Amino acid sequence: MTVPLASRELGGAGTPALIVLHGLLGSSRNWQSAGSALAARGPRVIALDLRNHGESPWAAACGPAEMAADVAAWIEQSDLAPVHLLGHSLGGKVAMRLAAERPELVARLTVVDIAPREYPGRLRLEFEAMRALDLTAIRSRRDADLALTALVPDWAQRQFVLTNLGQDAAGAWVWKVNLPALESALPQMLGNPLAPGQVYTGPARLIRGGRSDYVREEDLPLFLERFPAGDVVTLAESGHNPHFDARSGFVDAVLG
Repeated sequence: MTVPLASRELGGAGTPALIVLHGLLGSSRNWQSAGSALAARGPRVIALDLRNHGESPWAAACGPAEMAADVAAWIEQSDLAPVHLLGHSLGGKVAMRLAAERPELVARLTVVDIAPREYPGRLRLEFEAMRALDLTAIRSRRDADLALTALVPDWAQRQFVLTNLGQDAAGAWVWKVNLPALESALPQMLGNPLAPGQVYTGPARLIRGGRSDYVREEDLPLFLERFPAGDVVTLAESGHNPHFDARSGFVDAVLG
């Protein structure tokens, strides 16, 4: 069963609409600046919150197949098809799955720094740290930052994790993502999102960060096999988040 996804309008009015899917533990909020930069070039840009993230409903099942079905339903209900579908990291896996299963909904596909393969072990440490944090002992975001430091020593990654921390109506600190469901679904989310033989023959582009280890040289044939009309753009100075690390080059690569 699909869930109704929350969306965030980021500007623009041109067609096809550019629909943005965030990564694991992200949300549409992460795309406000990059989305505005993309919209300034013309297309209507809308970022979605995947299930169990942001303002979207929670659900027990949350592999790429379920997430792709949610996005397909949102596109159909919005009457925007076919769209330019852009997905980063987990969002890229969801976008690949959707394009292969429902090509009539996708005019163009952009995948950001992720390949159609398994990624064993990614983000498990972050989930363990989030689960271990005693939220009842937290009095401020700084408290949470300090408590997570031992388990997530990288400052930038820790701040990313903390974007998921918020307060409920009573002021208690809570995780704003469905942590148990996401952790349970890690094997599916970290696996290959495509079934054997699935391909998308429409226009496709893989944008990868030159300083990222998410897309290796040996991954490029895997992408081009599944997306035979695709190409690859490498942003040499970028890490895993080219929409932050190389904004100008990223916008050119998405819309060029």
